Amino acid sequence: MVASHAARVLVASNRGPVTYALHKEDGSLTAKRGGGGLVSGLSAIGPDADAVWVCAALSEGDRAAVERAAGERLDPADSGGQHVRMLDIPEEIFTGAYNGIANSVLWFIHHLLFQTPLEPIFDEDFRSDWAAYEAYNAAFADALAEEAAEGAAVLIQDYHLTLVPKLLRARRPDLRIGHFSHTPWAPPDYFRILPDDVAADVLTGILGSDRAAFLTRRWADAFADSCAAVLGASVIRDAGALTVTYKGRTTRIGVHGLGADADFLRERSRQPDVEERLADLRDAVGGPDVKVIVRVDRTELSKNIVRGLLAYGQLLRDHSQWHGRVVHVAFAYPSRQDLSVYVEYTDEVQQVAEEINEEFGTPGWKPVLLHVRDDFARSLAAYRLADVALVNPIRDGMNLVAKEVPVVSDEGVALVLSREAGAYEELGNDSFVVNPYDLRATARALHEALTLPLHERAERSKRLAAAATALPPQQWFLDQLAALG
Repeated sequence: MVASHAARVLVASNRGPVTYALHKEDGSLTAKRGGGGLVSGLSAIGPDADAVWVCAALSEGDRAAVERAAGERLDPADSGGQHVRMLDIPEEIFTGAYNGIANSVLWFIHHLLFQTPLEPIFDEDFRSDWAAYEAYNAAFADALAEEAAEGAAVLIQDYHLTLVPKLLRARRPDLRIGHFSHTPWAPPDYFRILPDDVAADVLTGILGSDRAAFLTRRWADAFADSCAAVLGASVIRDAGALTVTYKGRTTRIGVHGLGADADFLRERSRQPDVEERLADLRDAVGGPDVKVIVRVDRTELSKNIVRGLLAYGQLLRDHSQWHGRVVHVAFAYPSRQDLSVYVEYTDEVQQVAEEINEEFGTPGWKPVLLHVRDDFARSLAAYRLADVALVNPIRDGMNLVAKEVPVVSDEGVALVLSREAGAYEELGNDSFVVNPYDLRATARALHEALTLPLHERAERSKRLAAAATALPPQQWFLDQLAALG
């Protein structure tokens, strides 16, 4: 069924552009607008473009907002003028799909995180979670089919919704459907850890789209290789073009390397709250002659924070001249604390930071300044202050921190970058590139970055910023729309 207020452009993602807080004392709701590339991207087509965003209710406040909207779209005043259809998916289905499959299986597959002697175990609990994931994807497909106008363009986002393109194609064959993966894609041998039927369902789900897109060519090639290995699909690489054909249907494969939003970052990083936090950080660091190594991450297993701290400790062990002359400002914001492995990892980050401070610290020098409370203004202040930025993920679809720091930096920044970050494809030439598992090599790269002459650092940083902003969120979104025809 097509809704009477059908949309010409639709975006679907687990998290939407607005969240709600429920105040239990009076039952009122407070809306908070979200940020990120999708929000910025969708704004490029303007409020009158007949677009709608379909997302899931993630909190008690969200569910209350859906109930009050009586299944209709939310108030555009809450989301900056965007039209939002939020789905109140039953909690047991959401939990099984989101925690059980998306974040505990698919995320681990694509980031190569499983300790394979012990995990994963695909038992009856997994099958129950997989059924929830199927139901969750079907709920999105139903809502999109209802909301979309004849021939509308639908951009489906990420590993939470891999089954939606095929399900939506069955419901609405008239639609132009795209899927975008914000994560890496596992190489075929690792992807085949999944049960055979599940691996096939994920791939054929995405192949239900007219076009499947990725952040780098490396991830796009891995997807195509997985289709060939698991499905026996035909893969054609011709003059840079990449297509996958399976059972008579061809899906075009694209690459869109999401860039930093330079205008927003530069304007926001000069606001009074950032200036205040910058002054506080300068005081905490201890003087203009002290070098600053900055990292800003969620305590996500793939971000490799523990090894980054250990490499910094190795730097101090190998180069005593840095004692009292460098501080590592590390922001590790808690993530997915409803999963025990993430709680344990957050504890490990804090423990390693404390051990470095105990081993090397003096009354006048604290080698590691660790912050675990999320504060965007403070992150921007650290970006401005950084002499060196450490971005060393085990594996990352892109990593926007690597792109944002050079844009915001006051005096230019030297970037120590993992070769396993998607951003390496664009930023590697002007970075100190490291194997994220190698502590000694990372420590050596940190030393080289700290000793880089200021004029060379400024030149590198300028080139990094240009590469980082080559495809800003608005153009990234418009390019995908255009590619759908």
